[in-house]
Amino acid sequence: MDQSNPSVSSSDRYAWLSAEVSPIAVHDREPALDKKASVKGQAFSRCIGKPDAGAFVRLRLKIIVALFSAAIGVAATANGVAAQPAETTPLQLEAKIPLGNVHGRIDHMAVDLKRQRVFVAELGNDSIGIVDLANRKLLDRIAGLKRPQGVGYEPSADLLYVANAADGSVRLFEGNEYKPAGQIELGSDADNVRVDTAANRLFIGYGSGALAIIDAATLSKIGDVPLKAHPEGFQIDPDTSRIFVNVPEAHGIAVVDRSSQKQVGKWPTPGRGANFPMAVDSARRQLLVIFRNPAELGAFSMADGKLVGTAETCGDADDLFVDAKRGRIYVSCGAGFLDVLEAKGMANLRIAHIPTASGARTSLFVPELDRLLLAVRTSTAEPAAIWVFRPVP
Repeated sequence: MDQSNPSVSSSDRYAWLSAEVSPIAVHDREPALDKKASVKGQAFSRCIGKPDAGAFVRLRLKIIVALFSAAIGVAATANGVAAQPAETTPLQLEAKIPLGNVHGRIDHMAVDLKRQRVFVAELGNDSIGIVDLANRKLLDRIAGLKRPQGVGYEPSADLLYVANAADGSVRLFEGNEYKPAGQIELGSDADNVRVDTAANRLFIGYGSGALAIIDAATLSKIGDVPLKAHPEGFQIDPDTSRIFVNVPEAHGIAVVDRSSQKQVGKWPTPGRGANFPMAVDSARRQLLVIFRNPAELGAFSMADGKLVGTAETCGDADDLFVDAKRGRIYVSCGAGFLDVLEAKGMANLRIAHIPTASGARTSLFVPELDRLLLAVRTSTAEPAAIWVFRPVP
């Protein structure tokens, strides 16, 4: 919302910023004073002596600084998001963990809670970075992969699953020393990985439209769920047998039944496109989806798929998480921002718009550690790193 004075144009307000600031310029304006002001000025001069031109200059500079600060404040409140001091922002940057010599795009992450290790899909580097969160350092790296996109850690068998886009393979590594432990061929464009710990299965999006079902006990593919196009972000509903899948090329959200291994519904998304990130808000029974075109969050009723609310977000989002403890939503965007939204009834209101780094669009919220991890790729401004944010309060 424009909070400027409508009776004063921006050009009028700041035109005198470029005027020469000098004692001569100040004295040149003195004859323009009205008679009353002139009499007061003479009385003032008799009391303290000749007016100090330097004082006028200093006063004028203070006014300039005040106007400039006000202009920054107005810019910071664009889109209804107020600028916030670092100590009050809902996400505090706690550490930056260097990833070393890593180049190119970074994709998704997964966590081994027992060892407090994070796995980073370094897609452009054909590798997986292994980060020791407890000691805030890079521990190891798995090289020789084929554009890894998705990664998942399955604790019962202590195995790491890595989905590769270039050859469609899912490569398995044992969970301590990360030695190769097998490979599952999916054909093409293996992407997001989700672990269903209750059923001891994994679901992996791949190809021109399918979810592969992997048995964690036999380490083999036991089925497919056909879809209309390539699946992007998807989530398992822990309270039902459903899986919700973003299928942007089919302009909607697919509803899959895990028991029958079939798509049982579709929620259309007219007027919106590029739906990539997704999260389940179990408390409010909402499915949260971020669209890139336009850049906004859509909240859908999980009962009937109706759109019940929207909220503007940062651009080029790729990950979305619900902080159930605080009733917040975290969105990471390649435009170089983290957005924080707060659940108010059935609405979601943006309360912070935090600058990060261009291209840093993938993240991982770990409720058990109460930390949000942001993957930052190498750039001229920043080395590749995992930025660790602590939610507050």
